[in-house]
Amino acid sequence: KWKGVILYHLLQGTLRFNAIRKRLPNITQRMLTTQLRELERDGFVLRTVYPEVPPKVEYSLTPRGRTLEPVILALKRWGDEHTAFRHDPEICADLKGSPTNS
Repeated sequence: KWKGVILYHLLQGTLRFNAIRKRLPNITQRMLTTQLRELERDGFVLRTVYPEVPPKVEYSLTPRGRTLEPVILALKRWGDEHTAFRHDPEICADLKGSPTNS
Protein backbone atom coordinates (compact mmCIF):
# COMPACT_ATOMS: atom_id res chain seq x y z
CA LYS A 1 0.00 0.00 0.00
CA TRP A 2 2.70 2.50 0.94
CA LYS A 3 5.70 1.64 -1.22
CA GLY A 4 4.33 3.18 -4.41
CA VAL A 5 3.45 6.39 -2.60
CA ILE A 6 6.88 6.57 -0.95
CA LEU A 7 8.58 6.02 -4.30
CA TYR A 8 6.37 8.70 -5.87
CA HIS A 9 7.50 11.28 -3.31
CA LEU A 10 11.15 10.30 -3.72
CA LEU A 11 10.86 10.93 -7.48
CA GLN A 12 10.88 14.62 -6.54
CA GLY A 13 14.28 14.30 -4.86
CA THR A 14 16.08 13.33 -1.69
CA LEU A 15 14.03 13.50 1.50
CA ARG A 16 14.64 13.03 5.18
CA PHE A 17 12.47 10.67 7.22
CA ASN A 18 10.29 13.39 8.77
CA ALA A 19 9.76 15.06 5.38
CA ILE A 20 8.42 11.77 4.02
CA ARG A 21 6.27 11.32 7.10
CA LYS A 22 4.77 14.80 6.71
CA ARG A 23 3.77 13.94 3.14
CA LEU A 24 2.11 10.73 4.36
CA PRO A 25 0.18 11.76 7.48
CA ASN A 26 -1.72 8.45 7.73
CA ILE A 27 1.36 6.22 7.93
CA THR A 28 2.77 5.22 11.30
CA GLN A 29 6.43 5.75 12.08
CA ARG A 30 6.91 2.00 12.39
CA MET A 31 5.26 1.29 9.03
CA LEU A 32 7.31 3.98 7.27
CA THR A 33 10.51 2.58 8.76
CA THR A 34 9.57 -0.95 7.67
CA GLN A 35 8.64 0.13 4.14
CA LEU A 36 11.84 2.17 3.72
CA ARG A 37 13.97 -0.75 4.95
CA GLU A 38 12.30 -3.12 2.49
CA LEU A 39 12.73 -0.66 -0.38
CA GLU A 40 16.40 -0.27 0.57
CA ARG A 41 16.85 -4.06 0.82
CA ASP A 42 15.31 -4.51 -2.62
CA GLY A 43 17.62 -1.89 -4.16
CA PHE A 44 15.07 0.83 -4.89
CA VAL A 45 16.00 3.33 -2.18
CA LEU A 46 19.38 4.55 -0.97
CA ARG A 47 19.69 5.41 2.71
CA THR A 48 22.52 7.86 3.43
CA VAL A 49 23.59 8.45 7.03
CA TYR A 50 25.69 11.52 7.80
CA PRO A 51 27.98 11.31 10.85
CA GLU A 52 26.48 14.22 12.74
CA VAL A 53 24.91 14.67 16.13
CA PRO A 54 22.02 14.10 15.91
CA PRO A 55 22.46 11.76 12.95
CA LYS A 56 21.14 13.04 9.65
CA VAL A 57 19.58 10.38 7.39
CA GLU A 58 18.40 10.98 3.85
CA TYR A 59 16.51 8.76 1.45
CA SER A 60 16.75 8.90 -2.33
CA LEU A 61 16.01 6.66 -5.27
CA THR A 62 18.72 4.42 -6.65
CA PRO A 63 19.15 4.09 -10.42
CA ARG A 64 17.03 0.93 -10.14
CA GLY A 65 14.35 2.89 -8.28
CA ARG A 66 14.39 5.55 -11.02
CA THR A 67 13.46 2.87 -13.57
CA LEU A 68 10.03 2.75 -11.88
CA GLU A 69 9.32 6.40 -12.68
CA PRO A 70 7.23 5.79 -15.83
CA VAL A 71 5.19 3.12 -14.04
CA ILE A 72 4.59 5.25 -10.95
CA LEU A 73 3.64 8.31 -13.00
CA ALA A 74 1.29 6.23 -15.15
CA LEU A 75 -0.42 4.90 -12.00
CA LYS A 76 -0.74 8.44 -10.66
CA ARG A 77 -2.30 9.66 -13.93
CA TRP A 78 -4.72 6.74 -13.88
CA GLY A 79 -5.66 7.50 -10.26
CA ASP A 80 -6.13 11.19 -10.99
CA GLU A 81 -8.39 10.36 -13.96
CA HIS A 82 -10.48 7.91 -11.95
CA THR A 83 -10.88 9.83 -8.69
CA ALA A 84 -14.37 10.90 -9.75
CA PHE A 85 -15.15 7.25 -10.44
CA ARG A 86 -14.87 6.22 -6.81
CA HIS A 87 -16.92 9.22 -5.60
CA ASP A 88 -19.77 8.86 -8.10
CA PRO A 89 -22.76 7.28 -6.24
CA GLU A 90 -24.24 5.85 -9.47
CA ILE A 91 -21.02 4.07 -10.39
CA CYS A 92 -20.60 2.76 -6.82
CA ALA A 93 -24.18 1.43 -6.86
CA ASP A 94 -23.55 -0.29 -10.20
CA LEU A 95 -20.39 -1.89 -8.83
CA LYS A 96 -22.19 -3.30 -5.80
CA GLY A 97 -24.41 -5.31 -8.11
CA SER A 98 -21.51 -6.33 -10.35
CA PRO A 99 -20.74 -10.09 -10.44
CA THR A 100 -17.01 -9.38 -9.96
CA ASN A 101 -17.65 -7.55 -6.70
CA SER A 102 -20.23 -9.86 -5.14
